[in-house]
Amino acid sequence: MTPLLVALGAAAGAPLRLLAIRIAGRDGRDAARGTLAVNVAGSAALGLLLGWSAVPPAVVALLSTGFCGALTTFSTFGTDAVGLLERRATVRAAGYVAATLLLGIGAAAGGFVLGRTV
Repeated sequence: MTPLLVALGAAAGAPLRLLAIRIAGRDGRDAARGTLAVNVAGSAALGLLLGWSAVPPAVVALLSTGFCGALTTFSTFGTDAVGLLERRATVRAAGYVAATLLLGIGAAAGGFVLGRTV
């Protein structure tokens, strides 16, 4: 049953990620903003979910591994950073990497603390 729950969560998270990246990248703008947004949002959601002790294991599988796992993307983050470096946008690449790490970890920690208080 758990693999089915993970698949169902992923079926919702992956299209949402694609939509966010496409919206951020429309009109020739930098799609990395969409990747940053979904990674930070997914980190916050995962932190909240894992901090909340009353969540049943089936819901954790559905929402953490499934939804948040498909929503967030380390591979696209890495590709975006390399793409910025290839375009010689070194400062933007460094800012993007720093923002993703700091905001992602901060969002996960904030979500976890919030989940503990619920």
